[in-house]
Amino acid sequence: MTHRDELPLAGVRVLELSQIMAGPTCGLMLSDMGAEVIKIEKFPAGDDARGYAKPGDPGLAPGFLMLNRGKRSVALDIRRPEGRRVVERLVARCDVVTENFRRGKLDALGLGYEQLRLINPQLVHCSISGYGPAGPLAGHGGFDLVLQAFSGLISVTGDGPGHFAKPGNSVSDINAGILAALGVVTAYVKRLRTGQGSHVDTSLLQASMQQMYWFAAAYFFNGAIAEPMGTAHPLIAPYQTFACRQGAIALGGGNQANWSRIAQVLGHPEWIADPRFLSGRDRLAHRQTLEALITAELLAHDAEHWIAVFEAQGVPVGPVHDVGQAMEHPQARAIDMVVDVEHPAGGTTRSLGCPIHFDGVAPFNGARAPHVGEHTFEVLGEAGFETDELAALERDGVLAQYRA
Repeated sequence: MTHRDELPLAGVRVLELSQIMAGPTCGLMLSDMGAEVIKIEKFPAGDDARGYAKPGDPGLAPGFLMLNRGKRSVALDIRRPEGRRVVERLVARCDVVTENFRRGKLDALGLGYEQLRLINPQLVHCSISGYGPAGPLAGHGGFDLVLQAFSGLISVTGDGPGHFAKPGNSVSDINAGILAALGVVTAYVKRLRTGQGSHVDTSLLQASMQQMYWFAAAYFFNGAIAEPMGTAHPLIAPYQTFACRQGAIALGGGNQANWSRIAQVLGHPEWIADPRFLSGRDRLAHRQTLEALITAELLAHDAEHWIAVFEAQGVPVGPVHDVGQAMEHPQARAIDMVVDVEHPAGGTTRSLGCPIHFDGVAPFNGARAPHVGEHTFEVLGEAGFETDELAALERDGVLAQYRA
């Protein structure tokens, strides 16, 4: 565990006008790397993700707890003029603002980039939208599922032609948040060099289309329209998951050397010189035949056996884990991707850690997710609000302070 003052972004203050996933993912990464993230939430419900819990969960939303750890919560009604003035005073002392509102909504409230930069010319302002800053759909809202479909991502995911599936996770939201964090840090480096603020802009559509590298390259080159291929790769074979007698493995024959090792491990060195499998293009042309031959051999033993023998020969291979197996694997703890977080309502909970290490250390300070409005008075007091001023704003329903 690392103290926040020792982390790379220590001293950077972020105002998060974001909810659910894309914006909070950006804020989580910045918080994990040391930034102070002040999360503005509506009240009494707070971020919509606080309600994303399954029946039986003890009043907690696990996803919210994970994406918002280490942040400070200010419960504020930004629809009211008094609430907007509070935001303006906070912006004056922040380095970064992140937001994922529908395009134009914050401008209409007087809280868009052009308005806020007048208050703080050095501000790094990051917007995450559905479809991007320009074009005929710029004003449309969008959720992860919708942009996965729009971008073509769903069309290349599934068991086969016409059998589409959504990738298991919210990859568009998560990638948009990561891109936003990258943009924020890049703009902050520019500010250190020039003294100038920036408007950083990304979207779920851009984050989704970025995931289409292989498929877009093939389309741009020869007009090929990719179809779902299960776990197979459009340009490499064998490169997919295979069923074993018990369990399944992911097997990566990503080059000629690995393909030769696979053939030898499976007891068929003659496959190496077989005209059907001689080159990568040959193996692609005869993918179904090759898949059937490999599967027939793998069904003779359990996944554990095959992982051991392939690894011994230097072939990239791994088990197909379920979520529990992945989270409980000692490798996940060793690289700090599973960390413990104490929460007053949930006790010791586990969370995914930061996927970036600095000087061999995971930038995680152990801080939990906040209650709605837990830090309202504290944060605003630091911003110069007097006690009687805060009491009046709370009495008028402009803001709220959490009380246990």
